[in-house]
Formats: sequence, C-alpha cells, structure tokens
Amino acid sequence: MCGLVGIFDSRGKRPIDRALLSRMNDAIRHRGPDGDDIHLEPGLGLGHRRLAIIDLAHGDQPLFNEDHSVMVVYNGEIYNFQPLMQELESLGHRFRTRCDTEVIVHAWEEWGADCVKRFRGMFAFALWDSNVETLFLARDRLGKKPLYYAALTDGSVIFGSELKALMQHPGLSREIDPRSIEDYFALGYVPEPRTIYKAAAKLEPAERMVWRRGEAPRKDIYWDLRMSQDGPADFAEAQESLLERLTEAVRMRLMSDVPLGAFLSGGVDSSGVVGLMAQQSDQPVNTFCIGFDDRAFDESNYAQQVASRYETDHRMRVVDPNAFDLVDRLAGIYDEPFADSSSIPTYRVCALAREHVTVALSGDGGDEAFAGYRRYLWHHREGQVRALLPKAARRSVFGTLARLYPKMDWAPRALRAKNTFEELAMDPLEAFFHSISVLSDDMRASIFSADFKRELQGHHAKETLQRHMAAADTDVPLLQAQYTDIKTWLPGDILVKVDRASMANSLEVRAPLLDHEIVAWASALPVSHKLEGRNGKRLLKSAFESLVPSDLLYRPKQGFSIPLAAWFRGPLAEKLRAAVTGPILADSGYFDPATLAGLVDRHQSGLRDHSPVLWSLLMFESFLRRDQGYAPASEAA
Repeated sequence: MCGLVGIFDSRGKRPIDRALLSRMNDAIRHRGPDGDDIHLEPGLGLGHRRLAIIDLAHGDQPLFNEDHSVMVVYNGEIYNFQPLMQELESLGHRFRTRCDTEVIVHAWEEWGADCVKRFRGMFAFALWDSNVETLFLARDRLGKKPLYYAALTDGSVIFGSELKALMQHPGLSREIDPRSIEDYFALGYVPEPRTIYKAAAKLEPAERMVWRRGEAPRKDIYWDLRMSQDGPADFAEAQESLLERLTEAVRMRLMSDVPLGAFLSGGVDSSGVVGLMAQQSDQPVNTFCIGFDDRAFDESNYAQQVASRYETDHRMRVVDPNAFDLVDRLAGIYDEPFADSSSIPTYRVCALAREHVTVALSGDGGDEAFAGYRRYLWHHREGQVRALLPKAARRSVFGTLARLYPKMDWAPRALRAKNTFEELAMDPLEAFFHSISVLSDDMRASIFSADFKRELQGHHAKETLQRHMAAADTDVPLLQAQYTDIKTWLPGDILVKVDRASMANSLEVRAPLLDHEIVAWASALPVSHKLEGRNGKRLLKSAFESLVPSDLLYRPKQGFSIPLAAWFRGPLAEKLRAAVTGPILADSGYFDPATLAGLVDRHQSGLRDHSPVLWSLLMFESFLRRDQGYAPASEAA
C-alpha cells in the first residue's frame, strides 16, 4: 500500500518543478513511510511513497521495464500477480523483481489499456509509456484505492492518491463546487467523479484514462456489474460455491512479507473472515477490536466469542465514548467534507492494529454485496406494495397518510410509519434517496440560504443516484438499490473512510468480501438468496454457519457508531455552538444563520435530536476553516 503523485505536461515538454513535485509527495508521507522517490524527465514528473508489503528489498517505485521506456507508480495489491508473471515470462518478458508492481509495466506492454482487465485486486496507478508519449491512469473495479486528478488551464495535468497532494500545486483553483455541497449534505460525502473543488475530479471505480501528449484524453469504464438473478437457483449449491469462493479470496489476501492480522468487530462479516483466516493459518491470527464502556455502543463481547473460538492473538482497547479528540483532525485526514462519524472508531481500530501489524483484513462489503442493510429489506417490501397499486393511487392514499401521521424520528423504523407512507407515495428512486439521505430535502432547504439555492441552479443530489440506478439494467427494486450503493455509497463513503483512516496510520487494509469476482457472482443471485423474512444476507450467513456462533450470526445488526447526540449536549456543546453559529459558516453565504442557531438550541435543550445535521455542519465548518487557512498545526494529518 502506497501513495502516488504526478505532473504531466499534456501539450509539450516543459520542465517539471522538482520542489513542487516533492511537496506533493511529502503531503502523503503517511501513505508510505518506508521510502520515497521521484522521477523527472521533460514534461513529466512521477513521485511515490512506499509502504513495503511484498518483496521488501526490490519494490521501490517508480518502477521501470527493461529499457526504462515504461514506468509506473502504483498504490494497491494485485493478488494474482504470480500467475500473471508466469504468463508474461512465457511471452518473453523478463522480470528483475518478484513484486506485483512490475507486472503492471509488462502487462501494459503486452495488452495495452486492457491490462487492467487481467488484474485481480485493489489498485490505482499512473503509467507512463515514453514510446508513445502516453499517460495511463486506472482505478480498480470497486474503487478501493483512490485517484484524484485535475487538468489545469496551462495544459498541466496533476494527479495523486489524495486531494491534499493536488492542493500543493499553486495552479489548482480552490473554487468550491456548489453541487458538491448539495451532494455532501444529502449523502454525507461528495460522490464520484466530483470533488469539493470545481477544478479537481476523482477517477471513478473501474475507470481508465489514456492521455497521449498533444491529444484529448480518452476515458471509459472497463468493468460493470450485471444484476441478473440468473445465478445458482439451488440454495445449497450456492452456499457451497460461496464458501469456496470466500476461502480462495481470503487465501489470496494472506500473502504478505510483513505481519498481518484482522479487524474483529463482533459482526457477521469480520467474524466470518477471521474464521476463514484461522482455517488457513498455522499461527494464531492477530485480531483487533475497539470496545466502549457504554454497552449501547459496545460489541466487544461478541468479538471475544470469536477470538476465543479460534484462539486468536486478540487485542481489545476500550475507548471512552466521550473521547472526541479526533474531531479536529478529521478535516486534515479527509481533505473534503466527510460526515460519516464512524470514521472515528475506524481510525482507532486502525491505530491499534498498526501497533502490531502492517496489513489487516476487514469484513467490508458484505452488506452491499449480499443485501445486509435494513434499508434493503424496507425498499424491497415497499417495492412489493408499489407493484400492487397504480402510481396515482399510491400518491393519493399514502401521500395523505404521510401528511396525517406524526413525525417520530426517535422511534424504531417499524413505528416510523410517516417515513414509510412518504416512500410508498414515491417512485423507487425517490424512495431510495429518501431512505439514505443524511438530511432530507426539507432540512437542506431550511439550512441553505436563498442565494445559495439559486446558485445550485436546480441541481439535486438524487441526480447521482439516478444516473446509476438507470444503468443497473434491472427493474427489481432490491437489485437497483444494491447496484446504486455499490457505485456510490461504497466507494464514496465506506472505502474512503477505511482508506483514509488506515493510511493515516500507515496500515494496509484488504477486503476479501469485495473481491470483484465474488461481488459479480453475488450480483446474479436470486433475491430469495439475499432476503428471507426480516433478515438480510441470507446466503452469506448460511455459508458462515460452520464458522461463526449462531447467536452472533442472527442477532440484530449494530452499527459502528459514537454517541453524537450526547456529545453535542455535553462535552462538545460549546465547541458545536461556536462552530455552527460562528462566522465561518455565516460568512460563507451557503446557510441561513437563524436556522442553524435554532437547530443548536433545539438539540441542546433536548427537544429534538438534530445530531446528523449538526455533525454534518461541524465537519463542513472544519473543512472551511482548514481550506481558508485557519487550521492549527495540531490538525495536520
């Protein structure tokens, strides 16, 4: 796991500023503390930070082919590099290392831009071929590894593993994109391909870009999911096949020349991964868990059950639920507004793991691939009701019920009939957007200023979801929702959270449940293999029955959360009020100050729980504070 940066003159061969390239590379030192290097030639500069995992002595980058005409800087792991290396050697290529990085340059020589279709793993890389004066940028299929880029007005192209690297370049405009603000307050993150800045973009998952000097760039998506339901219909057959696939995916991710372990939260997915690791390891698995004194947020007893079963070398650290010292650092870690508060415990478990290992396996991806989120069950059931009534009847009947039913955000979902009635009156896209929105349309409309709403020019955050839901090529509501989440929520929130939290601690995280072959196989499963009764992840849980205690497998899902509502009425009350009602948000022109003050008042009085909107505002204020140069040195990532 590493970090990369680069500057490319797309119009000519102007000299690259070595000091500037070094500053860009130094900005992501945390991603690779084991070594760094830069390469300069007319019109091109590449930089790299290395976290050594495989072939510790010979994997330095930039890495070249035999005659130095092709070079690459790369972040990730290609788990099938050994058979690819053998195939390429049989075709006449000669290797001087035994690391996966060198496979990329030879695969490019052999297969061109289609080389990415041969790679199985997580990756983002920049490759330069001087023979054809071409820059090739690519990102893995599911977006596990990030890649940011910007085309500047002078013809320069800058790119890097994190936005903070690009921000070192004086030519990058820091003008904020209003659409990204709307998207952030609706979704809790800025979805691909946008960033918070108009001038910068993210390469999308499974996107590749070929940029030949003197020509316009060519981009395309080289892989996609097919949500078909034509997978194995026999449940027992599917269960056996899944377990075989999971076992292989875990085995591939145990390859490492440095200490390796796993996160063990006490949930289904991480517990199953640890069980598969233990079956294939001749030494006790290193496992890591964060616990809380407050039982409402603590799952450590379930993690201990699994650790005891497999006799892992288990390390658990109890964290005070009121330990909020990371709040001021988050803007520096994420670079743009990011409102997932579980980034705090994620950072802490990464820090604990890094004290003992360099690589950790996680259970990320099980909910998206196998329909584990509760919202999938509700969306599926609502879809069944929609199929029974014409749209006009639904809007009339359920719209009326929604207006009459009291708002009960504090209650369990089963009692929040107002939300259900509202969603039944909507079409599937509107309903799914409504169910996942951090802040509702009404809440965003209330906090935004009149001037800012005009600046949006009608842009609505659901447009991003609409684009992907239309591309899902299915009319099955559950499959549409899964596809959309895999294209938006997964790369925009879950994988960003894990990448930044782990890389801030110089830790590599591998996610076997997000092996692209498993995700593609799962996308073709019948809905009945995913949902049964009130439970999701039916097939995955069945496959794990031999590995995970039953009371853990079938208990209610619990999130990885922190007590925001209590923080904002207690130890963070003063900080929250100062940020949300202070000059930075007020002077930005994006918000209605009176509405923001009212939100703080109602929350701190105990009348309402406004913690989601207040946390989103606090994180946005922190971003603006840093962006405008007010961040103290202690906040640096």
